[in-house]
Amino acid sequence: MTLVTDPSAPRIAIVGATGAVGGTLIDLIERRGLRYRAVELVASARSAGAELTVDGRSYPVHAVEDFDFSTVDLAFFSAGTEASEKWVPVATAAGAVVIDNTIAFRMDPDTPLVVPQVNAHELDRRPVSGVIANPNCSTIPLVRVLRGIEERWGVRQAVVSTYQAASGLGHPGVDELKESSRAALDHPGEEYPGKEFVPSLAFNVIPKIDRFLDTGFTLEEQKMLQESRKILGLPHLDVTTTCVRVPVVNGHSEAVWIECQAPVDRAELVEVIAALPEVTVHDRESPREFPTPATVKDPDRVHVGRIRVNPNNPRAFWLWVVADNLTIGAALNAIQIAEELIARGTL
Repeated sequence: MTLVTDPSAPRIAIVGATGAVGGTLIDLIERRGLRYRAVELVASARSAGAELTVDGRSYPVHAVEDFDFSTVDLAFFSAGTEASEKWVPVATAAGAVVIDNTIAFRMDPDTPLVVPQVNAHELDRRPVSGVIANPNCSTIPLVRVLRGIEERWGVRQAVVSTYQAASGLGHPGVDELKESSRAALDHPGEEYPGKEFVPSLAFNVIPKIDRFLDTGFTLEEQKMLQESRKILGLPHLDVTTTCVRVPVVNGHSEAVWIECQAPVDRAELVEVIAALPEVTVHDRESPREFPTPATVKDPDRVHVGRIRVNPNNPRAFWLWVVADNLTIGAALNAIQIAEELIARGTL
């Protein structure tokens, strides 16, 4: 049990508790033994009154409109950008520190954007805004790998193609993928009236995530550039991305091409990546081994394979990266931020 009476343990709230990331947060609190002296579950009014279990105890879900944030020290927000824009200022004004899992505050200069394995030093002090931003689900595994490469060889450019799962849109995305796949099998040739994915994601790939910008890139692609620069502290880092939705239930993948400042030896590259915190290299022994969303066993680690140095340009190489977008890409990063805040006495 992680419910304690220790007054140094935080009182926590999970806003968006009934969603996919909220459920993963609850699971991780239990699995990692995050100590707390009170937990409050919060969601939209339509979910108020539901009951959820944390550490074997049943808790009611409160409507965010009625919740008193002065009763908590730390609030996890994962209820969507619109909810964060409206309610995070209410929470911080009441004295809570917020860990926000939306785009709402990521590029705010007074809000640190944190991946603990990369820039945990940002948590040494309480943020001016009262908010710590959780990065995009595809940015997190990318910067965790780029950190070690930048430190050893320097990064000139990264070109990334993502293969993002339906769970990136939460329970509605997963439900629609399953329903549209059944419909496509039962009624081939008929157009599925999708809401989350247009065109339908069933047996399809969609090279668009989030809205188009005037540049021709999507907001998801812009996020990966801006967020990587901020997290790594490299304002001129060159990252260009194509973000693609694929008919996978859970687990994002990335094909990453990186050009460094100096020639790279594959054996050393493998060891540098394998030494990074909570990273598994699958082709360390054999280049024929690789991770996939369906086969990785540990959702709490970043999985890397297909490590190939370009024979025509020894400064450049390819990686294949797989990470669970609900854990690594969202809830686990948020929990690890909370663990660092507690360890550093920042709350």
